[in-house]
Amino acid sequence: MTDNKPTTDVTKDWQATQGQKSGATRLRLFAALSWVVAIGGEIAGVVLLYRHKFDQGNLPLLIGILVGIAIFAIAGSLLWKAANRKDPARESETFRFFVQNQLGAIITLIAFLPLVLLILNDKNMDPKSKKIAGGVGAVLAVLATLIGVSYQPPSVEQYTQDMNTCAEQIKAGQPTTACSPEVAAQAQAIATDSAAVAAATKDPAHPAGQDVVYWIAPENGAAKSETEHVFHLCAAVSPLKDKTVNSGTVTEAYAQNAIRITKQIEMEQKQCGFTTAAAPAAAAPAPAPMAPAPAPAQ
Repeated sequence: MTDNKPTTDVTKDWQATQGQKSGATRLRLFAALSWVVAIGGEIAGVVLLYRHKFDQGNLPLLIGILVGIAIFAIAGSLLWKAANRKDPARESETFRFFVQNQLGAIITLIAFLPLVLLILNDKNMDPKSKKIAGGVGAVLAVLATLIGVSYQPPSVEQYTQDMNTCAEQIKAGQPTTACSPEVAAQAQAIATDSAAVAAATKDPAHPAGQDVVYWIAPENGAAKSETEHVFHLCAAVSPLKDKTVNSGTVTEAYAQNAIRITKQIEMEQKQCGFTTAAAPAAAAPAPAPMAPAPAPAQ
């Protein structure tokens, strides 16, 4: 039986919950609808330009189309960013990470650039109208694109780091400055498991308990098991017999996909030699209330 303790204290990769994934899907659907409207506005503007509707007038209509494109492009970008906060991409997947986080800016350019270029190159439009419409379109395009850019995009790696820090803050009773809504629930699970392990591993040498658990090592030297495993209080417990075992903190166990604490706490305490807390003595039953004295005879 080997005991290969990981060298870094990292938790398992953060994963979006089902609720977070559902919320992100809804937001992305609304973002896509907003972008469809924005591009639809662009197509309408292009068709009207080719029909020479703006050659000698209708400037307010053209400005209105440009403003409408900007509104829906910006709305789509904001909804898409909110979805990415709930279900981010991995920074290690460079291309997907870039596209997923900068899609708002990309769609905005698609929704504006062809129409603005056509306005600026339209030889039939009144020069004054062309200058005004082209200037307004360029300004709105730049503004909407800058809003669509994600300057500090979230990532699975960042959420994993935040979750680990959050769990440590919870366990240490420190202010939970790293506990954003996206990572708090999973960090609380790690902290709860760590507290349960500490309570179960108290002995004279460790009156406060330990943060050391044992689990089946990933197969073939992999960094993480493909299936979820249970972690245990010591290597001598029966479920780990004749198994290759790793040990480390609860967060290290989570890193290798051992994310469930054993349900046989009392049995493993006995097998591992940990002192079990004596059960509190049952309280003596309270005496029955005395019956009221009979009223004196009249």
